[in-house]
Amino acid sequence: MSPLTSGPAGLPRGHFFLPGPTEVHPDVLEAQARPMMSHRGSGINALMKELQEGLEVVFCTKRPVFIGTTSATGFMEAAVRNAGRTRVLSLVNGAFSKRFAEIARACGFEVDTIEVPWGQAHDPAELAAKLGQGSYDCVTMAHSETSTGVLNDIRALAAAAAPFEDTLVLVDSVSGFGGAELRPDAWGIDFLLTGSQKAFALPPGLAFGVASEKMMERSKTALHKGIYFDLGQYASSQEKFQSPSTPALSVMFALQVQLQRMQAEGNEARWARHTAMAERTWGWVEDHADAGLALLAPAGYRSPCVTAISVTDGESGPKVTKGMLERGWVIGGGYGKMKPSSFRIGHMGDHTLAELNELLDVLAEVVK
Repeated sequence: MSPLTSGPAGLPRGHFFLPGPTEVHPDVLEAQARPMMSHRGSGINALMKELQEGLEVVFCTKRPVFIGTTSATGFMEAAVRNAGRTRVLSLVNGAFSKRFAEIARACGFEVDTIEVPWGQAHDPAELAAKLGQGSYDCVTMAHSETSTGVLNDIRALAAAAAPFEDTLVLVDSVSGFGGAELRPDAWGIDFLLTGSQKAFALPPGLAFGVASEKMMERSKTALHKGIYFDLGQYASSQEKFQSPSTPALSVMFALQVQLQRMQAEGNEARWARHTAMAERTWGWVEDHADAGLALLAPAGYRSPCVTAISVTDGESGPKVTKGMLERGWVIGGGYGKMKPSSFRIGHMGDHTLAELNELLDVLAEVVK
């Protein structure tokens, strides 16, 4: 079995269900073998123009989609550096929404938080009440909280923040974009960011960001945005179909192929496929409650991309992931403080319902 027809680490294709990085289609992987070219010549102009056209379709936006040679964490920092002046409000309900708050604090901003227990979603009314009590430059939040499988209602949260016109809405959708419906223009999101290695089903190495007009205006006067994450430089480079710094050409070649595949499937069909996989997983967990399994996220707030499953004994999560690996399947362990008490299934990217059913059949043997 060649590397292009096998899954990660020599596994058969369709056996790799981490909640990121995800399995990458052979055609997409193969695109990275193309020869290098100048990143200041006509070739990059043509490539960037094609990528921009495709990205606008899959991001449901008419705004430029910035491509950064960085992890999504880099664009989390870009978000707060370009939007923040003094005070930031962060919604925290898991490890990665907490990281957003920590990044803002590390960048020198005063940070207040609204924290709810891991496994819960945020209440838009609580956000509106907090914003009414003080002045904040921006509010950070996670769309799909990868550590818990919770899907925050970003549309409702952005609507709750809308009356506070000076507060920009910054959204991390690292494990949500590409699998869950998300419309940055229509929903009033001032900066949406994601990474290449999750539901986008690309190799790691790129981040994507969509900034509103308000965000770009705020960026003009931002005092601590630095150079590498200056959104103004991204915008001026994008107008010329170039990048502000050396681009990750190989991953961009992969992006070119994957955008063609994503557009062929269509946004709605892609969202529906992820929802079908998620619902199948949720039903399976409920059917195996007698094995000590339970869904961490509450009904109505579950990510279509990743499911976190708690174990009632509070300690056998690692045993489940080990048992799956021994049978040739990779799933995610619990994250952070939830490592002993949970495991996660990343049903995202280009996975199919048929592949997921095979996984669940093996998982049923492991959890007996």
